[in-house]
Amino acid sequence: MLKIKLSRFGKRNQPHFRIVVNEARDKRDGSYVEMIGHYAPTQQPKLLELDIKKYDSWLAKGAQPTETVAYLYEVAKAGKGFPAKKKKPSKKQLKKKTEAQEKPTEKQAEKPVEKPAEKDSAKPEEKTEKKEKTKIEAKTEDKKTSK
Repeated sequence: MLKIKLSRFGKRNQPHFRIVVNEARDKRDGSYVEMIGHYAPTQQPKLLELDIKKYDSWLAKGAQPTETVAYLYEVAKAGKGFPAKKKKPSKKQLKKKTEAQEKPTEKQAEKPVEKPAEKDSAKPEEKTEKKEKTKIEAKTEDKKTSK
């Protein structure tokens, strides 16, 4: 059974693929029946050249494309090139963003919300009692330090 598949060429970390028609059981990079295109995913922009007429003729003869080659065919047939890749934020950026969202909610939870009406409604007698208590505490501290 014939397959339309990618055979890998190029250096390490710099792959370059040939789109070939090959027997399904043959080695990936072995000999092939016909080369119908090539694909370089590491170049910017990605390079894809595929002879669509040859591809269609091999499909008519019964060759089965791999999933990747079928996708590359759709891209080549559309003629628009590869879709732009959306930038994803890094893990570090995501962590900062979540921490920034959590901090305001924590501060609100720590601070008790006081109504302004409660402050004004405090009796003057209570205020004088607090002042007297602080005066008494100050006197006791003076006595302790003088000893």
